[in-house]
Amino acid sequence: MKNYKPRLIDEQITKSLKAYGAISIFGAKWIGKTWTARQHANSEFLLMDPSGSYQNRRLAETDISLIFEGIQPRLIDEWQEVPEIWDAVRYKCDEDGLKGKYILTGSTVLSQSQKNKIKHSGAGRIKKIKMYPMSLYESGDSTGDVSLKDLYKNKVVSKKTKEVNLKDIIKLVLRGGFPGSINVPFDEAIKIPKEYVKNTIDMDLNRISDVKHDLNKILLLLKSLSRNESTTASINKLKDDIQGFDNENIDIKTITEYLNDLNNLYLIENQPPFNSNIRSSMRVKQLEKRHFVDPSIATSLLDMTVDKCLNDLLTFGFFFEAMVERDLRIYAEANDWHLYHYQDYDGHEFDAVIEFDDGSYSAIEIKLGASQIEEAANNLIKVKNSILKKGGKAPKSMCVICGLSNAIYTRSDGVIVIPITALKD
Repeated sequence: MKNYKPRLIDEQITKSLKAYGAISIFGAKWIGKTWTARQHANSEFLLMDPSGSYQNRRLAETDISLIFEGIQPRLIDEWQEVPEIWDAVRYKCDEDGLKGKYILTGSTVLSQSQKNKIKHSGAGRIKKIKMYPMSLYESGDSTGDVSLKDLYKNKVVSKKTKEVNLKDIIKLVLRGGFPGSINVPFDEAIKIPKEYVKNTIDMDLNRISDVKHDLNKILLLLKSLSRNESTTASINKLKDDIQGFDNENIDIKTITEYLNDLNNLYLIENQPPFNSNIRSSMRVKQLEKRHFVDPSIATSLLDMTVDKCLNDLLTFGFFFEAMVERDLRIYAEANDWHLYHYQDYDGHEFDAVIEFDDGSYSAIEIKLGASQIEEAANNLIKVKNSILKKGGKAPKSMCVICGLSNAIYTRSDGVIVIPITALKD
């Protein structure tokens, strides 16, 4: 399709269509699921038809066989509007065993009543693929001079990279990775995340949950999550934060229910804890690092601007970290690797950990300014030594990902420095 920017998920879709009868692409709204699915489909059936008449949904509810009339692979968009489609697709895959027949897309987790309409998991027939907003490499804002694959091999070639100034980095965070923001003038692009949140909460929240929502408390929780972006804030911390800043009474049970609903809308994409010992209880006991699916959601909820970020670089540092970890997740999952964070009971931590499929891992610190690289490298070495003393496994590589460095290089202590605007999968 004209003007389509290739996504890293394209390769995974192509491979999966050769191995499965159908695939299901899921994730937040407005991240380009339908647009990407269309690159791989030969026909389509849109449950949420553009006319807003819901005619297609009524057709599917009346005679589900109608949705399968078309050249394969056939895209069935927002299939969760008629949950019975899942079992019907599974049956169609079993009919002849052919591969690459259907592409499903969906933007919300099914409600319990919708789940009750599905009888089969689809295992072995339907491959689930999660999609995210655009990384800097996908949007054209990273040169891709170095990849996570290079980090895995611990063979990174030193080279100069493009110059990036602080305002450029701030604008990338505030704009975010929603495809509709990429080629829009910046002053308009920063309005899109706020409109995105409003529409998602107004239109989708009550459809996916049986919980009765107080929209004012939902908004307060969203703002608290924004203030705690890139931290391991507990639910009690969120509760205290809401009451401390807004003098609003909200209980733990309500926060838990609301967080679950936000997760089911794919607005939240937390970062789980890591330990090199797979059986370690730390993978279970430690808190997840809190993130929205895109850092622009957090900055929009707090009405951040370029000037506000310049005047509060400490706070902006958390949003920058969120952008880097958004990209690391996208790059890692493109290789079937996983993103974590590390934090032990002694207060030692790595901002991010990429666990490779052979069980080895790379430890990563994230810093906005080049002046912080020395501190970050020293921390990586200190925490590595602590892990070794406790009988743990040392990282395969150690890396500082920086916002304002203009070079890729390996320090004398073995720590690799990479600008985020030079990284790819």
